[in-house]
Amino acid sequence: MEEAIQAYHIREMERLRSKARHDEAQAIWNAERKAERRNTMTIAKNLLRVGDSIDKIITVTGLTREEIQSLRDAD
Repeated sequence: MEEAIQAYHIREMERLRSKARHDEAQAIWNAERKAERRNTMTIAKNLLRVGDSIDKIITVTGLTREEIQSLRDAD
């Protein structure tokens, strides 16, 4: 009986370690996506400031027309 309990605890600890590794990887992935988005928005703002067309900014950044127009309206 004691061996079964010990085996259960070992499996549970491994499950928790695996979950922690997954959660950490997910947090890193999310942080990278957020940083990429921030950089893309900065590029779009700069392109707007120098007078590039919305169509060109869409091509360069992959943002939608609405996203770019909201950046333009925010300035």
